[in-house]
Amino acid sequence: MKIVALEEHFITEEVRLAWTRCTGSSRDESFDRFNTPVLENRLKDLGEARLRQMDESGVDVQVLSLNTPGVQNLDAVEAVAIARQANDLMARTIERRPDRFEGFATLPTPDPIAAALELERAVSVLGLRGAMLMGRTGERHLDDPSMLPIFETAARLRVPLYLHPQIPVAAVRQSYYSGFGDTTDVAFATLGWGWHYETGVEAVRLILSGLFDRFPDLQIILGHWGETMLFYLERIDVMSKFAPNLKRSVSEYVRQNFYVTPSGMLSPTYLRWSIETIGVERIMFSTDYPYQIAPGRGARDFVESAALSDAEKVMIAHANWDDLKARARSSSAGA
Repeated sequence: MKIVALEEHFITEEVRLAWTRCTGSSRDESFDRFNTPVLENRLKDLGEARLRQMDESGVDVQVLSLNTPGVQNLDAVEAVAIARQANDLMARTIERRPDRFEGFATLPTPDPIAAALELERAVSVLGLRGAMLMGRTGERHLDDPSMLPIFETAARLRVPLYLHPQIPVAAVRQSYYSGFGDTTDVAFATLGWGWHYETGVEAVRLILSGLFDRFPDLQIILGHWGETMLFYLERIDVMSKFAPNLKRSVSEYVRQNFYVTPSGMLSPTYLRWSIETIGVERIMFSTDYPYQIAPGRGARDFVESAALSDAEKVMIAHANWDDLKARARSSSAGA
């Protein structure tokens, strides 16, 4: 059984240096706080060491993506240049080992028009499979009208957008996630809690904005079992009564326009809940490399030992992803 993992990160030296130059609200403290030499080496490596880790976990294919916050906290000119570099590097890596790597494009969202053009280039020229978005750009949410060209392009190309966490804005962090010491505060605002609510809010905002009425076939992928949204879906669905602009209920959009992955949270309980909530056809796999590593072929064991039929295991392992990719191929073939 082929195992494809969709949220597998890397960085480049150029983006790391760009992050270190950020100051004030544009600086994402999570990488500063939790980075280690071992972690950074794993992020930078796109060769044999990464392949050995993949083999150790039982992962056959990684869909590569730039680490959070990507280039979304940079100024527009720098973001465009670094995004192109990162995407070119991904394309070269995939060309060397197409059997082991695919990629999600990095988009310079500080310039949404340039981001849309880069998505077009990344998919049509470089052969990448969609893009990863890190939520907000500064204080602009993804549903900001300026971001529309990105979604228009993704919908036209019929490629998915993976929505990844980003640290909450400073005012939210100060109000909700502070008071416990610097390291604890940053962890609380990111990997411990804040990342997932932040991303879930962005996803709900996209629904409430009417985006999926405008682009009914647009597909969004969420990690961490849906970034809290699945676990409160019945409650969130109440919003359907208060959003008269929507053509469908919130839960219908979730079940028709969203996929989820585990991001290395290899929980049979969460898997069962997700299947009951949105169906096995809406679940794919990810390990969140290198932040989560499952030695002893742990990633493969999670899928193979799940209390599912063989056909359902194959759907999660790779078939759902293959079907999603085929949408883009059939679209380009008919263009």
